[in-house]
Amino acid sequence: MANILIVGCGAVGGQLAHNLAQQGHTVTGIKRSPSVTAGSSVRMFAADISQASTLAKIDDNFDRLVFAVSADGRTEASYRSVYQAGLDNVLAKFPSIPWLFVSSTSVYGQNQGEWVDEHSPAEPTQRNSQLIRTAEKKVTATNQNNIVVRFSGIYGASRRHLLDNAAQTPVIQQTPAYYTNRIHQDDCVGVLAFLLRQSLAGTKLAECYLASDDDPAPLWEVMVWLAEQQAYAPPIAKPVEIPAVQNKRCANQRLKALGYQFIYPSFREGYGTLIAR
Repeated sequence: MANILIVGCGAVGGQLAHNLAQQGHTVTGIKRSPSVTAGSSVRMFAADISQASTLAKIDDNFDRLVFAVSADGRTEASYRSVYQAGLDNVLAKFPSIPWLFVSSTSVYGQNQGEWVDEHSPAEPTQRNSQLIRTAEKKVTATNQNNIVVRFSGIYGASRRHLLDNAAQTPVIQQTPAYYTNRIHQDDCVGVLAFLLRQSLAGTKLAECYLASDDDPAPLWEVMVWLAEQQAYAPPIAKPVEIPAVQNKRCANQRLKALGYQFIYPSFREGYGTLIAR
């Protein structure tokens, strides 16, 4: 069993901390306001990673570190607080511990329906995504054992945007297809736990893994299905000027070749479970 630090115990990090503790690992969590702990067996620290002084009381004798912090908002200042100041402080405090760094597929700038994987150029055009990409490079340059995990759009019990939107008869781009990529929150936790397990077992891992389900489906297809399952009116096709943005399609072959099996391989299984509940 390992001594693991989870930096950022929100929805994904908190669930991961609880699951790892149940498996017998010694788990410490960092959260700015840990009023709701990840579980009684998880040792929690209140710390704001953008303030280096708040990390002083935390030991540095961990076997692995998971950086799963999200920005508070969509502003550049919020992203700088996490992926610049916060990241620098945590790297300075824990420079030699192997990391799992939770990133985003927003680091890919492709938007014409291309398939992307870990070999594809990651050259985002949006400033916030550029900050995440810079953070990725800093993490992998600090320690050759650090791993970047790029999640696509996360959904789950507390992330019901598309489910709720389906009730509003939304106007959706139908042609050309606007692709969406997603991963259920349970699979986010599953992927991180799987990679930690592989790392602790001594498996040689790649520098980066793209984590998205098997079905990068057009948004129109997803919303039509969600409407049908909930007996809502179907979405309305949006008139689109050409050329229209088509987004990208995320490939997960590297992760699956390593042995990970998705709990929810497509939106149908994932959203179907949420609807049934």
